Amino acid sequence: MMIPTNRPTTDLERQAMNAPGAVPPPASTFARWTEQELNASIQQALASRDLSQDQWIFAYGSLLWRPEFDFVEQRLATLQGHHRALCLWSRINRGTPENPGLVFGLEQGGSCAGMVFRIPAQQVAQTFPSLWAREMMTGAYHPSWIDCHTEQGTVSALAFVINRQAQGYVPTLPMDELVRIVMNAHGKYGSCFEYVEQTHLALEAVGIRDPHLEELVNRIRASQGLG
Repeated sequence: MMIPTNRPTTDLERQAMNAPGAVPPPASTFARWTEQELNASIQQALASRDLSQDQWIFAYGSLLWRPEFDFVEQRLATLQGHHRALCLWSRINRGTPENPGLVFGLEQGGSCAGMVFRIPAQQVAQTFPSLWAREMMTGAYHPSWIDCHTEQGTVSALAFVINRQAQGYVPTLPMDELVRIVMNAHGKYGSCFEYVEQTHLALEAVGIRDPHLEELVNRIRASQGLG
């Protein structure tokens, strides 16, 4: 059975249908966090946690199909209050400073279905720095502990919620604009479309349906003669 993801139609989205093409901020505004900033963010995220206990991580994008950390359990999970969205410019991994792509974040409103991974307590100290180096290199997210609902019960999991004050934040874009950007961006780890399609396929493989993401993938496939 497919698990639907509820994604509300917002005022921003309705306004975006008549908005001009998305214009990323100048490349000069792009700045990586220092090692000290990354470490401080990790410490802040873990300050309220019992480190003798295993910790959970919520995956909704590339962590679904390329987690790059060891875990001892995974479960289908849904969180309320945020939805999956292509809301962050990518100037390295899936784009360039001159032609940035887009990557996923958790945006306000609705719900998001994904996966939670359980990290053993003794591995948290080695797992989180590499996770931060991957997800927090520009401080574009708020690492947040959010209740995630699974068939086995609710768990508190770390989720990367978009920071709307970040230089790379992208307000809701109309579908035509998403298609244009995703089709044309390539970065260090490959094309933006590959990233988007792999996320779609990973969700589909575990029975999660994201209609907005599905429409985007199908439109790009059709434009490339793959549909």
